[in-house]
Amino acid sequence: MKKHLLIVLLLIPSIVIFAQPTVAIESFATGFNKPVNVKHAGDNRLFVVEQDGLIQILNTNGTINAAPFLDIQSVVGNVGSIGDERGFLGLAFHPNYSANGFFYVNYINTSGDTVVSRFSVSNTNANIADATSELIILTIAQPASNHNGGDMAFGPDGYLYISSGDGGGSGDQTNKGQDLSFLLGKMLRIDVDNTSNGNNYAIPSDNPFIPDATARDEIWAYGLRNAWKFSFDRNTGDIWIADVGQGSFEEINKASATASGLNYGWRCYEGNQLFNGANCPNMNTLTFPVATYPHSSSSSICSVTGGYRYRGSQYPALNGLYFFADYCSNEIGTLEENGTSWDMTFTSPFNGNNWAAFGEDVDGELYIAGIRSGTIYKIVDATLSVNDQLLSNFKMYPNPAKSALNLEFNAGILPKRISFYDIQGRLVKKIESFSSNKMTISTQNFNKGFYFIQIFGFNGEKATKKLVLN
Repeated sequence: MKKHLLIVLLLIPSIVIFAQPTVAIESFATGFNKPVNVKHAGDNRLFVVEQDGLIQILNTNGTINAAPFLDIQSVVGNVGSIGDERGFLGLAFHPNYSANGFFYVNYINTSGDTVVSRFSVSNTNANIADATSELIILTIAQPASNHNGGDMAFGPDGYLYISSGDGGGSGDQTNKGQDLSFLLGKMLRIDVDNTSNGNNYAIPSDNPFIPDATARDEIWAYGLRNAWKFSFDRNTGDIWIADVGQGSFEEINKASATASGLNYGWRCYEGNQLFNGANCPNMNTLTFPVATYPHSSSSSICSVTGGYRYRGSQYPALNGLYFFADYCSNEIGTLEENGTSWDMTFTSPFNGNNWAAFGEDVDGELYIAGIRSGTIYKIVDATLSVNDQLLSNFKMYPNPAKSALNLEFNAGILPKRISFYDIQGRLVKKIESFSSNKMTISTQNFNKGFYFIQIFGFNGEKATKKLVLN
C-alpha cells in the first residue's frame, strides 16, 4: 500500500503558485434572441433558452443547430422589449436524462401565470424535443408581470428546486415572501419521479413545512424577493441564490443543500438592512446573505444575476470563485472565500450585454449570456500566457469515458505530444501526430481505472489532466 501511494504522489504535478486571476470573457457564440438560461444535459452540448419560447442547441465549436430543440412560442405569453420579466425563463434536465429523455421548463403562459412542465426528447432525434409531450407539473398564479423567478435545477438529492418571485409590485405589500400559505417568494422542492394527491409530482418526505397545516408542503425555503438564478456547487452541494433587491442592495445567499426551512428575510430585510419591520420574526431566526453590494456604488447597478462556483479544470486560478453579474451595470463579480467571509471583486463593465444568465457545461467551465447582445461568452482567466491558454483550453470528453475518448484543441493550435499514463506511472499510449484539432481515440484496449494525460507544448510547457475509464 505505501509503495503504491508513493507512486501516485510522484505522478501528481508540482504545486504551482498562481497569479491573481483577471476575469475576462471570450465570445463563444452569437445570434441568439434574448437568451435567459443556459444548461447542459450531461453531454457536451449547451442548451440556450430564448425568452420568447425557444431552446437552441449550442455545440462545442460555437455553432448553433439550424432547428431549435424546442419551440413553445404558442403557449408562452407575449414578451415585450428587453427588461420584460415574463416569457420562457427556466430549464432543467432530469438527472437520468440520458435514459428517460425528460426535461423541465418554467414559463409565463398567455394568462400571465407560471407554468412548470415536463417535455420529452424525440425518440428518433437527440437534437429535437417532442413538442407534443408536455405534461404540466405545477402552475402558480401571478398577480403582476414582474418578479417571476423562474430558475430551476435538480439538487444533489435528485429533487427539482424551483425559484419563485414574490409576485411583483413594489415592497411586497401583501407579504407573500413571509406567508407560507403562498408559493410566491420561495424556493420550492418537489419530487417529479412520483405523484400524490392528484398532482403530477410528490412532496419529498423531509420537506420542512409538512407538519404545518397552514403552509404549502412544496416550500423548501422562503423570504425571497426575486431569486434571479440559483445553482448547486457540484463539489459541495451547497446552494447559491442571487436575490434581486428592492432599490438599495443586491444580495447573494449560500446554504448547505440539506439546510431546510431557511427564511432569507424579505420583506423584513433587504440585504442586511431592515426594510419593513412590521410583523416580522426575530432576526435571529433569519438567514442573512453572505454578500451584498449597494446601488450607491454605481449609478447603473440595479439587479443581480446569479451564477456558479467555478469547478472547471481549464483555469485553475479561478477554482472556488463564485461568479455573479449585474444586469444593468454590465459588470461581472466574483466572491472569494476568505476564512468565514467572502471578498467581492468586480470587473470593468462589458457594456451592451445586460447579463441575464450564467451557464455551466458538463466539465464545469462557465459561460455568460448577454440578453441584449444575444451573445454567449466563455469565462476565462486573462492572466494565462498564450501557451498556458493553449494547454488549458484542451478539451477531453467524455470523462469518465468507456470505449472512446474525444480530444480537441483550439482551432489551428496543436500540441507537440500527448502521453497517457496509468495509475502505476506506465506509459500506455503516446500521440505525436496531429492532422486536425479534433480526434477520437479508442480506449477499448485500456483497463478500467484512473489515468493521467500529459499534454506537451513546443516550448517545454506541460499540463496534466485526469481521466477515468469505466
